[in-house]
Amino acid sequence: MQRNWFLGELLTQLFQRRAPLFGGKDDTRSMIELCDALLSEEGEVSGYRLASTFLKRYQTADDAEKLAFFRYLNSELDVDAEKLVELAQSYGQAKDTNIFKALSRAAEPRRQELLRRLNQPTGATQGLVAMRVDLLNFLKEHPDLKRTDFDFRHLLQSWFNLGFLVLKQINWDTPARILDKIIAYEAVHEISDLDDLRKRLFPPDRRCFAFFHPSMPDEPLIFVEVALTSEVPGSIDGILLENRMPLAPENARVAVFYSISNCQVGLRDISFGNLLIKQVVAELSLEMPDLNQFVTLSPIPKLNTWLNSQVDDAELGFAASQALVAQASDDTVAQLAARYLTTAKRDDGLPYDPVARFHLGNGAEVYAVHSGADLSENGHNQSSGAMVNYHYDLSKTELHHEDFVRNATVSATKDVLALARAEFTLQTKEK
Repeated sequence: MQRNWFLGELLTQLFQRRAPLFGGKDDTRSMIELCDALLSEEGEVSGYRLASTFLKRYQTADDAEKLAFFRYLNSELDVDAEKLVELAQSYGQAKDTNIFKALSRAAEPRRQELLRRLNQPTGATQGLVAMRVDLLNFLKEHPDLKRTDFDFRHLLQSWFNLGFLVLKQINWDTPARILDKIIAYEAVHEISDLDDLRKRLFPPDRRCFAFFHPSMPDEPLIFVEVALTSEVPGSIDGILLENRMPLAPENARVAVFYSISNCQVGLRDISFGNLLIKQVVAELSLEMPDLNQFVTLSPIPKLNTWLNSQVDDAELGFAASQALVAQASDDTVAQLAARYLTTAKRDDGLPYDPVARFHLGNGAEVYAVHSGADLSENGHNQSSGAMVNYHYDLSKTELHHEDFVRNATVSATKDVLALARAEFTLQTKEK
């Protein structure tokens, strides 16, 4: 981990050497006028000041002003389609370098250049990530803004290129300002306070890793919590048990990824999870060579949603109805979960479950399903208490990934496939 810390600190220092964010207090131009100036020759000379002034102005703008800004991006700074067609036809007739340059410039919406110029001051990247949160909220009622969001996402994917991300281990010595954010951003198994967080970071059989970007050194982008165990677990209660006896790391044989949380809403659809898991596997393998299995203990967030759609099905209806009212047997819930994970698909052919799409897309396989694995209220509400292990076999992940991308194949163990195909015995829970 030391080499990653060194790179992170070096990049952070480079970013922090720049002057602090400031704005021109006497510049009374509107946000739109500031954007026009930033794209003009004035922007070439005074771009840093103009960008700083705009970003400060945006922070205090109301929703109407923000929407007007996004509409300006969407219409006034859009592609000139007629000019693009004309240049494309000219280039088709003569492969001239100058025409190619003009065609390339015309094919890029001017809003991309504006966003690049807005990204000059220190703190601007984080401001633009926050700006996209506003844009995503506006999309619900203004879907035509999707083309502007496409450009936001395009640029953020470039700025948050995986080559710039720094992996850091989060432990009890991590600065409190970051620990507080780990508590706030935990999206799978709620962390109530610092004492609760300590139970996940301090024991010798627990690890936590996060990705950071040098332009946002105090903001985790995504983090994963890891439990070191002697065998593959089938219940989250055992992982989070308060008075459990910690396992000596040298006796661990399994690394369990039991919680993965994306932290920045403004970076939605920009995936870091694949590389995060692979880097954490590499780090843990170096630290503990005796680890031989890397699995998740994952929620099945859309299981009950799917069960609701199956209550009238001739084969599954009774079992689904019983599971939804917590009357199905553990075996029946496990069968339903296995059937769901291996067969439930969206219209595009991909798995219905978002967590399944993530892990299967990363090259994992469905290893085992467990009923009664999450007895919390949330666990009952979303999956009737069921959870799943996804297995990362590094010798097979590339093959599984390729098969998933090309054929939407759900890789699963023989036991899971057999459970999914088994006939339902229509058992109910014993009273």
